[in-house]
Amino acid sequence: MASPGTVQSLVTDPKLVGERREQIVRAAVKLFSEQGYFVTTIQQIAREAGISVGLVYQYFREKDDVLFLSLKDVLETYEREIPQALEGIEHPLARLRAALATYCRVVDRLREATVLTYRSTKSLRPERRRYIKEGETRTNRLLERCLRACIAAGYIEPVNTQLLVYQYVHFAHAWALKSWAFRNRYTLEEYIAEGVKLLVDPFLTAKGRAAARSLPSR
Repeated sequence: MASPGTVQSLVTDPKLVGERREQIVRAAVKLFSEQGYFVTTIQQIAREAGISVGLVYQYFREKDDVLFLSLKDVLETYEREIPQALEGIEHPLARLRAALATYCRVVDRLREATVLTYRSTKSLRPERRRYIKEGETRTNRLLERCLRACIAAGYIEPVNTQLLVYQYVHFAHAWALKSWAFRNRYTLEEYIAEGVKLLVDPFLTAKGRAAARSLPSR
């Protein structure tokens, strides 16, 4: 039996599967976001992607597969790009800033899929909902490790790390969820800088404030 994280395909060439699924998922996310998951049909997804319905079924068995892969791709992007952004950064405070900034940049790039995560995760089968929740937990741990390292080094006051990390996550997601309110007032980089002022700087110790002044500009 396939694991909950597996989406089966009739095509076996990994490169072709990846390319074609990306095309189909991009079309599906657009339609799911515009008109909702339940009313969107495979026929509409195929039309939007510029391919036949039969070709969609070569790569996905059902619409639930398409939704699941759309949401899974968002989480995998966080898990891939946050560690990449931290490579070569040694200072704990700089790592925390970089992790939060990268999270926000991924949200900016995947705005429609981020909104879809909030709207449509409940539409997945139960085992796939659990998989997505577990993926969110793994992503949160990337941020939490950075926060804990700052606390351990004396740069940030002891706090409830789980709750503060969720504030980071909600802040990043708000860039997509409330884009109508923010995008005409802030650039992405301005928004990130404001997030650091709200969610990092108030918790700095004296040592942390001194370190923050010496770090490169955000």
